[in-house]
Amino acid sequence: MLLLLSLTWIMGLTKPLFTLPVMNQPISGRDLVLLLGGLFLIWKSVREVHEKLEGVDGHATAGRARATFANVIVQILVLDIVFSLDSVITAIGMANEIGVMIAAVVIALGVMLIFAGAISDFVNRHPTLKMLALSFLILIGVALVGEALGHKIPKGYIYFSMAFAFAVEMLNLRLRSKEKAKPVELNQPYR
Repeated sequence: MLLLLSLTWIMGLTKPLFTLPVMNQPISGRDLVLLLGGLFLIWKSVREVHEKLEGVDGHATAGRARATFANVIVQILVLDIVFSLDSVITAIGMANEIGVMIAAVVIALGVMLIFAGAISDFVNRHPTLKMLALSFLILIGVALVGEALGHKIPKGYIYFSMAFAFAVEMLNLRLRSKEKAKPVELNQPYR
């Protein structure tokens, strides 16, 4: 929550810091956060899509990988920070009010904690949902970059396109379950 509240303070930094000469666009602290956050979401999502579709599929190794307790704790902490930052940036990209942002992060965290196993199993059985979720993150990243550069995309367009894509994917999943088609498999870095 502290991260969310600090980013909300940064969102209030609307005084221009510099101007982009090519576009004659003033950039404030808020715009800088939106730009960097949007680029982060785009980079992270595109990288994940690339690894899932074009990356090398993991193989079992002859020897076991050695992991120390400290390494595991550090990796868990880093992943937790990255995912927290990711959800906070996404909440800021999807809402304008602090109450809505906090509610979105708290609800998402609660759903993840309660249903993590079931959601993980469902998504692993239907990997096209992973691609859909990553494409949503790319869409939000593009909206953040656009907003940082002075091009506000109405949130209703974003919500509608996400709801429409999700509805189409649910229809596809239902159709595939009736056909008993072999599910799509994505590359996994480790198996």
